[in-house]
Amino acid sequence: MNEDVTSIFQIAAVGIIVAMIHTVLKQMGKEDYASWVTLIGFIVVLFMVIRKLDQLFQEIKTIFLFQ
Repeated sequence: MNEDVTSIFQIAAVGIIVAMIHTVLKQMGKEDYASWVTLIGFIVVLFMVIRKLDQLFQEIKTIFLFQ
């Protein structure tokens, strides 16, 4: 499978897992922990996207600067 498709599935999996944990914690009355789980999930996905953007910019740089 293509690396880009794999990244999309990884981001989707993190989102689904975070949503499930958030729902369970919220139903248990642990809203504070649910918010923290959501924040940590967002940060994880943000780092994944930043890593992919860095790869994209490096590829663009090599194409246009002929390195």
